[in-house]
Amino acid sequence: MSKMALSASIILRQGLRCGRIIQASNTAMVSQLRPLHDDQAVLPRLPVPQLDDTLNKYLKTVKPLVTDEEFHLTEEIVKKFGASGGIAHRLQNKLINRAEATENWLSDWWMNAAYLDCRGPLVVWSSPGLVFPLQEFRTLDDQLNFAAKVIAGTLDYKIMVDQKTVPVERMGKDTLDMSQYFKILGTCRIPGVTRDTIQFYGQSVHPPKHIVVAHNNHFFKIDVYGKHGEPLNVRQLVHQLRNVVERSTHPAIPVGILTTQNRNVWGKAYKQLRKDKTNKASMEEIQRCIFLVALDGPVVNPTGNIMTDAALSCVHGYGPQGYAGNRWYDKTLQFIIGKKGAVGMTYEHTPAEGPPVANLMDHIMDYMADVKKDLQLPAIELSKPQRLMFNINPDLKQDIEEAKVALESLVGDLEMTCFKFTGFGKNFIKSQKLSPDSFIQMAIQLAFYRIHNEPGAHYESASTRKFLYGRTETIRSCSVESVTFAKAMLDKELPVNEKTAALRSAIEAHKNYVKDAVNGLGVDRHLLGLKLAAIEAGMDVPTLFMDVGYLRSSHMRLSTSQVPARCEAFMCFGPLVPDGYGCCYNPRSDAIFFGTSAFNSSPETDSATFREALEQSLLEMQDILLRDRVKANL
Repeated sequence: MSKMALSASIILRQGLRCGRIIQASNTAMVSQLRPLHDDQAVLPRLPVPQLDDTLNKYLKTVKPLVTDEEFHLTEEIVKKFGASGGIAHRLQNKLINRAEATENWLSDWWMNAAYLDCRGPLVVWSSPGLVFPLQEFRTLDDQLNFAAKVIAGTLDYKIMVDQKTVPVERMGKDTLDMSQYFKILGTCRIPGVTRDTIQFYGQSVHPPKHIVVAHNNHFFKIDVYGKHGEPLNVRQLVHQLRNVVERSTHPAIPVGILTTQNRNVWGKAYKQLRKDKTNKASMEEIQRCIFLVALDGPVVNPTGNIMTDAALSCVHGYGPQGYAGNRWYDKTLQFIIGKKGAVGMTYEHTPAEGPPVANLMDHIMDYMADVKKDLQLPAIELSKPQRLMFNINPDLKQDIEEAKVALESLVGDLEMTCFKFTGFGKNFIKSQKLSPDSFIQMAIQLAFYRIHNEPGAHYESASTRKFLYGRTETIRSCSVESVTFAKAMLDKELPVNEKTAALRSAIEAHKNYVKDAVNGLGVDRHLLGLKLAAIEAGMDVPTLFMDVGYLRSSHMRLSTSQVPARCEAFMCFGPLVPDGYGCCYNPRSDAIFFGTSAFNSSPETDSATFREALEQSLLEMQDILLRDRVKANL
C-alpha cells in the first residue's frame, strides 16, 4: 500500500481501536440499575456540526504538524473547499438531509467504513487484547477451575443482558446509549470476499445456549444450560472442560488460523470451507456460540515480562508456533486461559467499544470473589461436549500454510512493552486539580517529542454514546499548546513556573477538545461524512482529502486509549501506522497500567524506548508541579 493510500485509510481504521473511551474531563460516570429501554428511545440524535466550525478546528489541529509553507497551502484548500455555494456546502446539505432521515447519520456508514469494508487482518491491526489480573496456576485443576469461573461469571452477566437490567450509564446528567451491551454475546463477524457482515445471534428468536472451547486447535461445543434452562455450575463446567482436554491431547490441523488472514483471502477460503456440509455445520456452531474459551499451554518464547507475555497472547496468540490456531478471531468474545496464569481475552471490535468488554471483565472478577456463587445448585442433565469436525482438502491445507506464513511475518513485526507505572496514579493528578486523562495524554505527547524531536499526530477516542447509537469521535491530542508544552519541558533554562503554565495550558486545550468531541463536534467524523457523501453521490473526492495537511494530521503515529477498569487489568493493541506506537492505559488510584506497542520494521520506533520516555515524562511533570507548589508557598 502506498503511503498516501495508507494515510487516507487511517481515518477509517481509527474506529478499529479498542474502547479507548473518554467520557468527559473531570466528569464521573455513574450507573443506575433500571431497564435499558426506558431511556434509550429519548436519546438525542448525533448532530451534524457546523461546517465553518469544523474547518476552523481542523486547521488548528493541522498547524503543529506541517511547515508554514504547507499550512498556507492547506489554508487555501480549506478556504476553497468551504467557500459559499461550493462543494462543501452541497455535501453538508446531504449530511443534514441524511440526519433528518435516519436515527444516526453516521452509524451505518461507520460500521462499513471503519470495520466491515476493511480488508486487513483482524489480528494486530484491529482486534485489541484485554489482559485480566494475572494468575498463578500450578496444576491443570487450577487452570480449568479458573476457566469454569470465567464461563460462570459471563453467564451470570448474561442474565442482566437478557433481562435488560445492565446498569444504565450516565455522563453527568446525560444518559448514555447502552445498545453495545447487547451486541457482545453471541455475535460473530462473517468473512466476505470484498465486505464482511456481522451476525447478532444473541438477539435472534432462538439465541444460542452453548459456548465453544478450543484446546490444541480442536473445537468443542458445550451446552451451558441444563434441562430447565438453568446454567451449569462451576463444578459441572470443570467436568466438561476436563472432558475436552482429555479428548484433545494431540494438536489438530489449525483451521482457526485462517481467521488471522487478510479478509479477502479468508473470505475466499471461507467459501471453500462451507462447500463441505461438515465444515459448514461446525463453523455455524462456532459463529453462533455465546462466546469462545481458548485453553492454552505455557507462554511461547517468553520475554521476561509476564504482563507483555499475556498481552501478546491476547493480541496474536504467539502466532502459528503458539496458539493462533486455537482461536476463531471472527468471534466478538474469546477468553484466553493460559496454562501458567496468563489470562485475558481478545475481542473483535465491530459491534462495540471497550467499556462493555471491560465492564464484563469487572463483573467476572467480582463473581469470582463472591464465595456464595460456589453454592449454586447443579443443572439437570448434562450433554457431553461435542467435537466440531473439519474436513480439510489439499487446497485448504495450502490456505492454512499461507495463513501461517502471513501471520508469522505479522507476529515477528509486533513488539510490545507492558508495565505498571508506580510513581503515582490518578489521585495525585486530581490533587493538582487536573484531568487525569488529559495529564496522561500530555505525558504521551512529551514522550514522543522527547524521542523524535517533533510532534506526532495523536489519536484518542471520545465516546459519543450520549447520542442514540453513538460510537466514537477522535480527540486530536496533538495541538499547538501540546507542542509548546513539550518544548518547554525540554528547555533546561526555562523556569519551573513557565513549564507548569505550559502544562496547564496544554491540558486545558485537550479538555476543550474532549468537550467538543463527546458532544459530537469533533473534526474527523464530520470530515469522513463529507467524504462519504461525495463518494455516495458519485462525485470526485475533494482535494482537501489529498492535501498534505489532511494526510499528515490523520497519519496517527500515536494511537492511544484510556480503558479504565476496577481491577488491575489493561487493554493492548498494535499501532495504527507502520511508524507509530500503540498506547493503552488504565489509571488506578496510585498507579497506571500501560500496554505499549511498536513495529520492529520501523527503525524509528521501539516500545521499550517509548516506555522509558513516558515514565521520565510522567515523573518530570509531577516534579514541576510539586516544585511550583513549594515555590508558591514560600
